[in-house]
Amino acid sequence: MFADLSLTILLLIFAIAGAAVVAASIRATHLADLIADRTSLGEALAGGILLGGATSLSGVVVSITAAYGGDASFAVSNAVGGIAAQTLFLAVADLLHKRANLEHAAAEPANLFQAVMLMILLSLPVAAMAGPDIAYFGVHPVSLVMFLGYLWGVRLSAIVSERPMWQPVQTRDTRKDEPEEDHDPNAPVLRPALIFAALVALMGCAGWIISQVAGEFITRYGLSSSLVGALITATITSLPELVTTLVAVRKGSLQLAVGGIIGGNTFDTLFLVFSDVAYRDGSIYQAAGQTDLYWLATGMLMTAVLLGGLVLRQREGPARIGIESVLLMVIYGCAVAVELFGSMG
Repeated sequence: MFADLSLTILLLIFAIAGAAVVAASIRATHLADLIADRTSLGEALAGGILLGGATSLSGVVVSITAAYGGDASFAVSNAVGGIAAQTLFLAVADLLHKRANLEHAAAEPANLFQAVMLMILLSLPVAAMAGPDIAYFGVHPVSLVMFLGYLWGVRLSAIVSERPMWQPVQTRDTRKDEPEEDHDPNAPVLRPALIFAALVALMGCAGWIISQVAGEFITRYGLSSSLVGALITATITSLPELVTTLVAVRKGSLQLAVGGIIGGNTFDTLFLVFSDVAYRDGSIYQAAGQTDLYWLATGMLMTAVLLGGLVLRQREGPARIGIESVLLMVIYGCAVAVELFGSMG
């Protein structure tokens, strides 16, 4: 379908698909906030599950398509590279929130728990890659554990949000999760939910187009699957998280912003589960390369730093942002340098 198209046309299609994902995500952010108010989900939970899952859909389509096509490295690197990129976006958002460190202002027990859950889910693929090559019907047992663990974690996140066993210290900079001033608790939720679903479908279609064009780049120009997955498609399909985070911060929905990133990253671990099912040549974890494992470690390290920032709740740091934001930028920059150096080597 794309093999006969010129480079100019391929780049144009790639750009249009990416723009469609971004445009849909902007509208989806507003709707997620609206749905959170009308259903009493709360910003952190709505950001982590509803918005996080929706904006991740284009990325999961890319990974599944790549895995089904037999390119394990492309599928894995797209998933874990997206997790690293999206965590970096919180540091970018921290630059825009001048009143205080974003992690301080968005203190919320549900976000802390989801960060812990994310680290647990990221550790499981590492164990599968380092362990024996086991697969039943082409699927590694770790994939089932990850899927069930995600569902269990979502349930526990809801419990933490509804009945927290502790509360963060309230300061003048802490942003509380409150409905909009014009919030009507009796307003219908069906219409915004249907529009939200349509936007999700649009982002999924755009993700399929992005995967096809990226696959053509790999085949036609001999690019590294890890390079394309971790730095190109992962970044493009992660742009919704950047946009929704910046929009949420600008609106003052800080818990939605942080929850959207952490929840989106948690959902992104399921990319590996779905990709393992789609990959028909055995366990995708054993087929992944060392560079993919490196990006997994990078995601775990960045999540640990973010979790530390959420616990520390530093108000101000270098350049008026938290020290964790500075560390996130440094870690991601080093990871990109290693990827580019390795590809050139």
